[in-house]
Amino acid sequence: MNADDFLVAINPDPMQHSVHIQKAKYDVVREAILENLLEYGPMTFKQLGEMVEAQLQDVFDDPVKWYYTVVRQDMEVRGELRRAPKFKRGSMRLGNFPLAV
Repeated sequence: MNADDFLVAINPDPMQHSVHIQKAKYDVVREAILENLLEYGPMTFKQLGEMVEAQLQDVFDDPVKWYYTVVRQDMEVRGELRRAPKFKRGSMRLGNFPLAV
């Protein structure tokens, strides 16, 4: 693998470091997150994570939960996801301005 096969996933907590992640895995998780939110609307971090994990458990050899967390946080920083203030604490919805990765 070369450097082009990876991207830097940004953590919203400035005290935490960013993570290098395989772009192919990032894209698969990102697509699953977007599809679920488009189909079902805002939901909690946990609900969304469980859905993504169930969909991708046969695709990944590694723990899906780690990838979900990294990708979700990066999508939030980039504006693709927003916290849903009218729903329970810890809920996500699609952002207004998706950015290309």
